[in-house]
Amino acid sequence: MLYLGEGAALLTSLCWSLNSVCFTVAGRRVGSASVNLGRLIMAWLAMVVVHLVVYGSLFPLQAGGARLGWLGVSGLIGFALGDAVLFEAFVLLGARLTMLLMTLSPLFSALLAWVFLGQSLSLPKLLAMAITLGGIAWVVWGDGDSEAHPQLRRGILLGIGGALGQSVGLLCSKYGLAGGFPPISANLIRVTAGLVGLLLYFGVRGQIRTTLATLRDGRATDFIGLGALTGPVLGVVLSLVAIAKAPLGVAATLMSLSPILLLPVSHFVFKEKVGGHAILGTLLALAGAAALFFV
Repeated sequence: MLYLGEGAALLTSLCWSLNSVCFTVAGRRVGSASVNLGRLIMAWLAMVVVHLVVYGSLFPLQAGGARLGWLGVSGLIGFALGDAVLFEAFVLLGARLTMLLMTLSPLFSALLAWVFLGQSLSLPKLLAMAITLGGIAWVVWGDGDSEAHPQLRRGILLGIGGALGQSVGLLCSKYGLAGGFPPISANLIRVTAGLVGLLLYFGVRGQIRTTLATLRDGRATDFIGLGALTGPVLGVVLSLVAIAKAPLGVAATLMSLSPILLLPVSHFVFKEKVGGHAILGTLLALAGAAALFFV
């Protein structure tokens, strides 16, 4: 189907905009750790049911060792590690600024493609990277947020870590999807690996019960459930379709449009100050991210 990958990438951006708002609200009520573990449990249960209905099995055991390895590593990096720091960034910075930092994902994807796939980094590409970084910096520091937000630096570092985790996860998924492996099966493997990783982490620290106990907050659980549906379930399946059917760079760029969609949400829902510099800086960052794959 023509532009199937590109369309899936745009829908992914919509899903991630919605789930970022859900996880921001829930994280500020019960903490980012509870959100991360809770939404993976919900997402895993949903993916098992979907896989059973679509393919007649609970788990794609036929995937093979190499594919399981690539997708498992992708899930550990993307869900367990990358999203752990990403959700803490949501709490500290809010949905809009955090998703703006996720615009760095195409930049990281280009660097990874240069290192692992042998793709060149020409001068125009380097300039596009500089434009992206400049746009992000303009938004973050343009209205004096560094004074109003004492944890800005920590939030920025966490947001950058989330963007890097997404890019590494996408690269590993690209290898795991080779040969036309079904995205739904691939996502179930990734979610399973991420959930196992988190359960081991919290289990070793003796924090599983206390972490899940916070989910007694009904309002937070509702937001986590909606976020799990639009994020690790629908959003990630769509993202895997996107990277399977479209070039990695194009898919990563289209999946980075969430900051644009979140501008009105931040203003009307979270009552954040969204001035002209924030809009222009966001557009500049996205333009640089897009140009990165077309120059």
